[in-house]
Amino acid sequence: MLIQKKIIQSVRDKCIQDKSVSACMMYGSFTKGEGDQYSDVEFYIFIDDDKVENFSSRLWISEIYSVDLIFYNDYGTEVVIFSNMIRGEFHFLPESEIEIIRSFKPTGVFPDTDSMYIYDSTNQLKPLLDDLGGDGPDRMTDENVNFAFNNFVNTWLMGVNVMKRGELARSLEVLTQVQKFILQLIRVKEQTVERWLNSTKNLEEDISTESYNDYASITSTLKEKEIKNAYKSALKLAEKLNYILAAHYRVEVNKDLISKLHQYLKK
Repeated sequence: MLIQKKIIQSVRDKCIQDKSVSACMMYGSFTKGEGDQYSDVEFYIFIDDDKVENFSSRLWISEIYSVDLIFYNDYGTEVVIFSNMIRGEFHFLPESEIEIIRSFKPTGVFPDTDSMYIYDSTNQLKPLLDDLGGDGPDRMTDENVNFAFNNFVNTWLMGVNVMKRGELARSLEVLTQVQKFILQLIRVKEQTVERWLNSTKNLEEDISTESYNDYASITSTLKEKEIKNAYKSALKLAEKLNYILAAHYRVEVNKDLISKLHQYLKK
């Protein structure tokens, strides 16, 4: 049995034993049939409103499995590094905020909502999880295509500007955003938009060899020539995607603007 599954069972057992816990759900790879030995474990745990004030999430987590590190990340999520190097993410919220589950629907596809259920004493969790089922949001729309193209132009121009200023490290950082928007456009082209918000996940399996090689051409190390070539390749790839997608979507970024960007890069 995978260690992650033992941790998941420990969470379930802890929820059943602890009267402070009202409900618990899991999300992530193990709810999508994709969990493996490298996957994280991720939970939302809802605490009885009357017991939140005295509830210690750090103590609760440490009683599940041996822990090396617990901290809050930039998003306010409690992150755990278990002693076996498994990562965990825990969101502890008052029971009165359980309706937040409804807000997950626009974020993606939830193919097996039953696997997300861990524990519930409120009779609210399963109906909320059931509402997440069915088709995910439609990503292949004019709005999303323009979102990706427009943000590509914005981040590309910013990255080129800081590169020209000599801020290579910053330009390389911005390049990751350029790559993100290019990948979203590639996924629209190849109709693999289920991972729209996490576009690099399973990329090796989700897109064609040609598109994967296209993506490789817009990566770089921290060397000026490589960074410049990556931005040049990104613009060429955006031009290619613009030609393909404009046949199916109303694209705001046109070839004249792309031509201006080519000229700007040469200056």
